Amino acid sequence: MNRHPRLARLTETLALAGIAGALLYALPASAATKAAKKPAAETITTAELAKRLEALAAQNAALQAQVEKLEAAQAAQAAQVQAQGAQVQQQAAQVQQQAVQVQQQAQAVEQAQQTASHAAEKAESGWAASTTVSAYGEIGYSHPTKSAADTNADVQRAVIGMQHRFDDKTKMVAEWEWEHAIVSSGDSGESEVEQLWLEREFDIGVRGRAGLFLMPVGLLNQNHEPTAYYGVYRPDVDTKIIPSTWREVGLGIAGDTSNGLTWDVALTTAPNLSHWDPASTEGRDRGPLQSIHGEGQFAAARDLGIVGALNWRGILGLLLGGSVVYDSIGQHQSGFLGNDSKLLMLDLHARYQVAGWDFGGEFVRATISNTEALNASYAASDVVHPTLVPHLFYGGYVQAAYSLWHSGDYTLLPFVRYEILNTAAGFGDLPASQGGIKQPDEKIWTVGASLRIGEGVVVKADYRGYKQNKLPDAVDHFNLGNSFNLGVGFSF
Repeated sequence: MNRHPRLARLTETLALAGIAGALLYALPASAATKAAKKPAAETITTAELAKRLEALAAQNAALQAQVEKLEAAQAAQAAQVQAQGAQVQQQAAQVQQQAVQVQQQAQAVEQAQQTASHAAEKAESGWAASTTVSAYGEIGYSHPTKSAADTNADVQRAVIGMQHRFDDKTKMVAEWEWEHAIVSSGDSGESEVEQLWLEREFDIGVRGRAGLFLMPVGLLNQNHEPTAYYGVYRPDVDTKIIPSTWREVGLGIAGDTSNGLTWDVALTTAPNLSHWDPASTEGRDRGPLQSIHGEGQFAAARDLGIVGALNWRGILGLLLGGSVVYDSIGQHQSGFLGNDSKLLMLDLHARYQVAGWDFGGEFVRATISNTEALNASYAASDVVHPTLVPHLFYGGYVQAAYSLWHSGDYTLLPFVRYEILNTAAGFGDLPASQGGIKQPDEKIWTVGASLRIGEGVVVKADYRGYKQNKLPDAVDHFNLGNSFNLGVGFSF
């Protein structure tokens, strides 16, 4: 251990004093004789030398005591430093242990975050891979040529759809629709669930379906997006004869064959004839079934109806199909005169796309049985000019379109369509005196064009000419009348 600098100087002094004392005692007698010959001033006696030695010894003892004191202080200081060093070392060990614990905790937290992140990514990836979001919408502008004051623009509908696959064989389909932009108790807007059903594919090649689904009737009821039909507005046959969009709650099965045939059979809820309002013209203007079908809202279900459809696509570009609907729309309701009424609807449709041409057409015929007693009661009521339930209603159209011009994403398709329909074509055996008078057929020419932009956007323009109802229905907008129309739509 290194000594203190002052202690080192004291030690050196004592060593020199000891050496000096030893030299003095060792002087020979001749040295004393020589000293006697020196002048008196330099003579040192034995007594004086002894005194000096005693003084040096005392000084040496004092220095030795001081050295010991310093050494003790230094030892105490060293012990204190050593103790502090041990304490610091202990604290450093504790800090190091805490650092290890913090590092372990940080690693655990990071691992947990990574696990959660991976789980979230996996869940999100699985959800995104199994779920498809879709939408369509259309906005129309109508300028009645014989009533310019009734020109209007309307957000006809906005629809959001979703499909989710739970596995390879099970899926859910849903659609939510808003019509005419605003929904409240004081306007014409509607908000509705258009579809909500589950489907399961079985190993025998059959698909089972349950829920609120679109009826497999006609060309447009199941494929009614604005990009799927010509004209700013849907054909009147597909809105007034086949109610657009006709949906019922039910159970169904469907399948395909190897030769291009698709079949579909379902048990469903049925329209409820007791909802017919003889004081309103809705059943005549909008269509007999539009005013009474349930749409999944507490739909009458005592008597279920049946629907069956066949569609064949065995030749490229060709579709041939038909359907039949048979419903007990009277629902055997006690006290209701039409409780035994039945609906029978038959539909035939076809479409052929070849060499730029698109030909299509459909014909629908429907009857409602056992309506005479019900209509007689309406005729005898206090209602002035009541709207009677038709025994027969029908409609059909043919159309042709041609891909006239194509450049990049743009395709121009002019088209022409001719429709015939009648929402009150007969009243069974009801006499004319009670209102059983067939109304004349409505005949409609529609000429226009669709400009398709890519696969999901379409801009439309057309002119509609009516034989009977040339003026528009400016209140409920069930009838367009002779009009020039513009529209834009999308679907994805």
